Amino acid sequence: MRLALAQLEVEAAAVDSNVDRAVDAIERAAEEGADCVALPEIFDVGYFAFDAYARNAEQLGGETHRRISAAAAEHDVSVLAGTVVEDLAASADAGESVPAEEGYANTAVLFDSDGERRLVYRKRHLFGYDSAEAELLVPGEGLQTAELGGHTVGVTTCYDLRFPEQYRQLVDSGVTLVLVPSAWPYPRVEHWKLLPRARAVENLIYVGAVNGSATFEDATLVGRSTVYDPWGTTLASAADDPTIVYADCDPERVKAVREEFPALEDRR
Repeated sequence: MRLALAQLEVEAAAVDSNVDRAVDAIERAAEEGADCVALPEIFDVGYFAFDAYARNAEQLGGETHRRISAAAAEHDVSVLAGTVVEDLAASADAGESVPAEEGYANTAVLFDSDGERRLVYRKRHLFGYDSAEAELLVPGEGLQTAELGGHTVGVTTCYDLRFPEQYRQLVDSGVTLVLVPSAWPYPRVEHWKLLPRARAVENLIYVGAVNGSATFEDATLVGRSTVYDPWGTTLASAADDPTIVYADCDPERVKAVREEFPALEDRR
């Protein structure tokens, strides 16, 4: 599977422009042969635009998801629609299963190449250090996986990287590739370089960590979207400017590494 990480320029509270850039990136990645395109965390509103969350929140299947789903189908490519701020009450009214009947969530959706929803993940670990996320949003419950390009795919979001037990839960579900939409800021760049790689190495999986490229009033994102293979080798990595990086993620590589170095069998 050829994976594309779309490190988008993200403007605070500029939803239409941000989604336009996402749709354009999907088209460009498909033209380069991508099978799956991953977008960053809260790419529509901008993670640090906290004052804009409530007025721009959408239900599952709202306008942002409709546009991303349509782009996936038009260009015959699967898309992880980063995350958006989900209006849980609106989703509940539409018959969706939600963790709370009101409030907002940080929600990722994976669409297949027909534009059909394959996975929904609501961020479980909400960040409260120099961030209003933990005050504004409701944490998700549970994990989902999807079959895609020969991989069993899971999703975690940004701060989830600091909780390795969540990755072990995914591995126990058969996951071979984890996509990590993020909005990771300076000055924690060294953590960003370490944590996705550590999750790949300890679980013998592919990890595709996709960050945004943005400067907000109080934060600048580090970019550096990266794909790691199950041995921790860097397959593709960006600098901090908007770009798309590509990597071939072979599910047979996971099997080969686990046979050569069967560390997961020694868990106690």
